[in-house]
Amino acid sequence: MSILHHDKLRAEQVAALYGNAVEGTVGSLIAAAILSGMLVSLGAVPLPAAVIFVTLVFGQSMTRFVLIRAYWKSRPAPPDWRRWAQRAIASTLAGGLTWGFGSLLLMSPSRVELQFIVLLVCAGIAAGAITAFATYLPAYYCNLCSIMVPTTIWAASHPDVLHWTYAALATLWTAVIAMLAKKHSEILNKSLRLQFENLDLATNLRLQKEKAEEASIAKSRFLASASHDLRQPVHALSMFVGALRTRQMDDDARRLVKQIDDSVGALDGLFTSLLDISRLDAGVIQAQFQSFPILALLKRICRDEGAEATRKNLKLTLIPCSLLVESDPVLLERILRNLISNAIRYTDNGRVVVGCRRGERLSVEVWDSGRGIAPDERDLIFQEFYQVGNPERDRSRGLGLGLAIVARLTDILKTPLTLQSSAGRGSVFKLSVPISQREPSVTMQEIDGPPAAANSLFILVIDDEVAIQTSMQSLLISWGHVVTVAGSCQDMLAQIADFTVVPDLIISDYRLRSTENGIETIQQLRSEFNENIPAILMTGDTAPNRIREASESSCFLMHKPVSNSKLRAAITNLTIASTRSGEPA
Repeated sequence: MSILHHDKLRAEQVAALYGNAVEGTVGSLIAAAILSGMLVSLGAVPLPAAVIFVTLVFGQSMTRFVLIRAYWKSRPAPPDWRRWAQRAIASTLAGGLTWGFGSLLLMSPSRVELQFIVLLVCAGIAAGAITAFATYLPAYYCNLCSIMVPTTIWAASHPDVLHWTYAALATLWTAVIAMLAKKHSEILNKSLRLQFENLDLATNLRLQKEKAEEASIAKSRFLASASHDLRQPVHALSMFVGALRTRQMDDDARRLVKQIDDSVGALDGLFTSLLDISRLDAGVIQAQFQSFPILALLKRICRDEGAEATRKNLKLTLIPCSLLVESDPVLLERILRNLISNAIRYTDNGRVVVGCRRGERLSVEVWDSGRGIAPDERDLIFQEFYQVGNPERDRSRGLGLGLAIVARLTDILKTPLTLQSSAGRGSVFKLSVPISQREPSVTMQEIDGPPAAANSLFILVIDDEVAIQTSMQSLLISWGHVVTVAGSCQDMLAQIADFTVVPDLIISDYRLRSTENGIETIQQLRSEFNENIPAILMTGDTAPNRIREASESSCFLMHKPVSNSKLRAAITNLTIASTRSGEPA
């Protein structure tokens, strides 16, 4: 046992002694008064002798009460236990001697039966003190011996069999009581050791938890930094590929560009999945509940996934449903798209069926005739990077993040997800969605997406990396827009100082030079033109605080690498929204 634990153990033993001593001391004082009063009333002892005995017991009791009060008032630290233990030993020794020698004043010379009553009371006081003083054995042994030794010697000094018999029995009694006290102390010590071990376990668990949280923060910080640094060149590459596709090329060149684009898309998928996990863990995604028809959403997903089902010779069937649901259409689509995509990916032959069952809530179900999921893997599949039957980590079979994202999204939407599966026979995922009783707030056309806009726009681009400036400028010009690029807010202000035309759109990176950031840059440019210009804020950060800050801005947030199609759709949507609100576009 370490020195710290030894001090704590002894301190707890001493504290228990001081905590139990009050009742025992009061009981001893009352016993002294009753015993003395009985002997005086029977004329067995003179009154002065009884008064002296009771006075001694009373004085010793008051001294102990003062000591107990001083102990609890000082609240000593564990290393101070020795000082208070010594005082406790002195107090119990004084109390024992008061009874051991003081009780001899109550011995009636002529009445043996009264002598034995006094001796038995002394033995009872010694035995009863186990619960009060045996928590710290040295104190109890002092009390026991100081009571029993004088009375036993007194009995043995009488030359008759009766007194000798008591002396022998008292000796045996003292030995037995001493062993019982030792057992009592060992039980208490064992209990205290277990308590300390539990406290140590709890402390270690807390420390390990803190270390794990620190490691998680460090991991998030590293991923945020690494993600930003990796996303920048991938984002620039995506822009360059987009610009390159508009050029005249032969078939081989087009094939190479397509392969480059596919590789960039794979990287984009990885970054997007990691970002979604970060955003969900950061708590920045809030559900926007709306009433909308579930069929439109399911039709679009099945239409998008139909090509992959056809390629694998699978039959993808959608059973129509006319009900409205109450949920977030974007988040719900992400869940169902993942479930349907997984069903197609892990089904080698047969079919995938998507349909709904009506009850108190709408059960949106995805059935497949695929490989199934073993019982011991049904919880594991919702963990990050876990994939069934993919030990070689084949990227064509996904990253293992989809269902981890699904699990988090179902918690946000409060839509329970259940799984039933039989190995080799297939699986069914059932998502319980609230049925809406109000008019739809999202129409079928809005779910399918707005029409494209082909207007030429005046766009300001701010990014501190030259490669991204060049790629973004080339891409936007190839789409027919007029573009001005700069590396910072001050550079952009210098370039547009003589402009009289209000820009239609601002596209800015979040992290710029020094301490400058995109949010402040966009706000300053809006102030310069005195217009609430639509803006796109791009970021490669995945740190939760950065994501939260960017999400709370008044800009449309996009995470690098941004695909050409998503960027074009964002520009179109912002343009249409600005036109409808009467702002410049």
